[in-house]
Amino acid sequence: MFKTVIILALVAVFSCNNTTNQQQSSAFQKSHVDCVTEASLSSEQITKARNRIDADTKSARLDSFFQRKFKLERFNGNVLIAQQGVVLYRNSCGYAQVEKKDTLCSDSKFQLASLSKTFTAVAILKLYEAGKLSLEDSIQKFIPQFPYSGIQIKTLLSHRSGLPNYAYVLADSVRKRNPYPSNDDIVRWYCAVKPKLYNIPNRYFSYSNTNYALLATIVEKVSGQTFEDFLKQNLFKPLGMKNTWLATSQNDSLNMFRTAGYQYNRRLAKDNYDDVVGDKGVYSTMDDILRWYTGLSGGCVLKPQTMKEAFTPRSFERHGIKNYGYGFRMHVDEATRQPKYIYHTGWWKGYNTLMWFSPKDKFVIILLSNRYNRSIYQIKPILEILEGKSNVEEGIEDELF
Repeated sequence: MFKTVIILALVAVFSCNNTTNQQQSSAFQKSHVDCVTEASLSSEQITKARNRIDADTKSARLDSFFQRKFKLERFNGNVLIAQQGVVLYRNSCGYAQVEKKDTLCSDSKFQLASLSKTFTAVAILKLYEAGKLSLEDSIQKFIPQFPYSGIQIKTLLSHRSGLPNYAYVLADSVRKRNPYPSNDDIVRWYCAVKPKLYNIPNRYFSYSNTNYALLATIVEKVSGQTFEDFLKQNLFKPLGMKNTWLATSQNDSLNMFRTAGYQYNRRLAKDNYDDVVGDKGVYSTMDDILRWYTGLSGGCVLKPQTMKEAFTPRSFERHGIKNYGYGFRMHVDEATRQPKYIYHTGWWKGYNTLMWFSPKDKFVIILLSNRYNRSIYQIKPILEILEGKSNVEEGIEDELF
């Protein structure tokens, strides 16, 4: 029997949304003393929020939905759904490592796959806010030997660089000489081989993991720190994300409650590209991802104007509801051109992940799975429950453009 904790007190994640600019600035300044924790709801506020969003009804409907999903779709992973500071649903189903029969728990750490890109983008934007780089800077300012000109940081962030995905163009001979390359190895290979660009820089959107691997390298060049240390000191620690690490970390804490990835009932061994980070590589828990969402939404991470830039659609030549900003996907209201939903998904070697939130209705959906199952992206029924209506846009379950 799966144990479900329906109602928990959580932090208030949206108090900054309706405050003055001065209050927003104050919240940003508090980021280094964990404004996520400081913004926790009082008992009275929890009661009001629960009544306002009809929490009991939503929790019951979510529980019914996921019990069917666990049974019929063989979902293996963790779920956490919250709205306006109230956790509506949280549950764990399945095993962290099937061979050990160790049941998943709230502390289980999952490879976030491309959901990791949100951390890389915010790391770059923090350096931008600190005046240490410009989004118009070229890659060659930080990696002088890089063989392609005209590729700016902002085109890496928005997947408009034209660079081919390293996983598709890295030659077999190179992989055999160095089976587990690092980010520096990827840079050296691009400089030596110079694979052909997919398209002219900033011509159009083309999703490529190479963009975010390079951004992680740029973070190291600019900050003088390892990518892991920068994330820990500037994001994980200030937000109280105590169970979040990079895959390349040597800290034994990562191995506690660490999950393994499975596909077609087979445990997947270490992949050639597991040591390349920035495009993937962050391990985290559902509670830490909730803190990440809270920090993003509550003004604890970036200044409001910078956050707005991250959530601005950058795929200018494409029409329709799907778009990409700086490290975040979004569904855009075609009338206002503003994001209705902001999210990122991930897939990597058995892992499927999703963080999906609504700026308007102030809810977040966090799904972390370590057994390949694309059904986690089919969230239309969850949106219907959270929004209290029967019809929402079709097609929201697709991962990519």
